[in-house]
Amino acid sequence: MFDKIFHSNMDLGTKLIDALLYAIPAIITGLVAYYFFREHTKNEDGRRRFLLHKDLQVNAMPLRLLAYERMVIFMERITPAKLLIRVSPTSSNKDDYESLLIASIEQEFEHNLAQQIYITNDCWNVICAAKNATIQLIRKASLLEKTDTANKLREVILTEMMEKRAPSDAALSYIKKEASEMW
Repeated sequence: MFDKIFHSNMDLGTKLIDALLYAIPAIITGLVAYYFFREHTKNEDGRRRFLLHKDLQVNAMPLRLLAYERMVIFMERITPAKLLIRVSPTSSNKDDYESLLIASIEQEFEHNLAQQIYITNDCWNVICAAKNATIQLIRKASLLEKTDTANKLREVILTEMMEKRAPSDAALSYIKKEASEMW
């Protein structure tokens, strides 16, 4: 009886070892297949993302360039010398003319608000700073005692611009630099 139990346990042990010898290669093969399948799926997903990003960049490039062009035009239009030529006083009242100039700048700015989507935050901040500095320049010139008429306001602003750079000049340089980095 002892022999029978011993042999049956030995048969069971042998069968267990045989099963393990067959199962181990299958498990290893399964793990290797799983690993390669996972890596392949990850690589394909990355490739698809890259191609999608590349397509989006190709489609967004013209929009971004257009935004930079629009902001260059805005900066050119609010350059004090060009603004004063384009916006003539409607009366000799300096306060009315100051309001007209500032309203013109604000209207141009509002017309281009959506462009901030396509340009960097730093560039947008430089543009806003140039706009605000130009408005401040007009307000300061209007506050001077010698500025008593609209034409005198124009003269004071133009004289000021001969002595120093317009705020929009620095913004123009920044926009051009940033646009050139897109290539």
